[in-house]
Amino acid sequence: MTVLITRPAPHGEALAQALATKGIQALVQPLLTIAPGAGLLTLGDQLARLKKGDCLIAVSPHAVKMAHTYLTEKGICWPDGIHYLAVGQQTAAALAAACGHHVDAPQQEDSEGLLALSALMNPAGRKVLILRGNGGRELIFETLTERQASVAYCETYARHWLALNGAVLSRQWQQQGVDSLVVTSGQQLEYLYRLIPAQAKPWLIACHLLVPSERIANQARDIGFCHITTVGSASNATLLATLNTTGTTG
Repeated sequence: MTVLITRPAPHGEALAQALATKGIQALVQPLLTIAPGAGLLTLGDQLARLKKGDCLIAVSPHAVKMAHTYLTEKGICWPDGIHYLAVGQQTAAALAAACGHHVDAPQQEDSEGLLALSALMNPAGRKVLILRGNGGRELIFETLTERQASVAYCETYARHWLALNGAVLSRQWQQQGVDSLVVTSGQQLEYLYRLIPAQAKPWLIACHLLVPSERIANQARDIGFCHITTVGSASNATLLATLNTTGTTG
């Protein structure tokens, strides 16, 4: 088994190194880089407007990291008395370490799971601030707006897609025996599929694809992938455990 890891630094390299200790060969090719987002300039003011009982949601560890770095540089504290929530356990751990408060996260690590948390079931009249990157799903914003919350975004980080030569890369990956793919977002999956030329797409969709959620798995099935494992989390620990089991039994 040779695994292609598409997630951005530093998580991609860390996963590859962990796989190497298990004797599993891995290649790392990020599809994007992560940079501070333009919304950081408004973050202090947005946090200051949150009152007791309002909510702050982080959608990824990148959102937390960029926000916390900015707040630390500016000497701004995370507010007290609000509900802190995160889409997944990894993001929750990062946010709790940053803000010093308890953070709620769903067992089902996606937007649907987050929206089922009790703190968000009846948010009418409360403010909700969502820390995220540029673009992405609108389900959280739309659903909480329908539930009569006052919802705002702060784009704390920005994704910059890399200009890659899909024809060259796909030839290299096939020559190196890549037969498994780790893709941790729907946007990355779409970009990877567009990147690969038509003549190499049969190889691509024949690979074993590992994704964090059933939503992305369904997206992959629509594209044509047949061998898909839904890991249930985007954390490296969960991905490592799944790949180690696959590599041992496959």
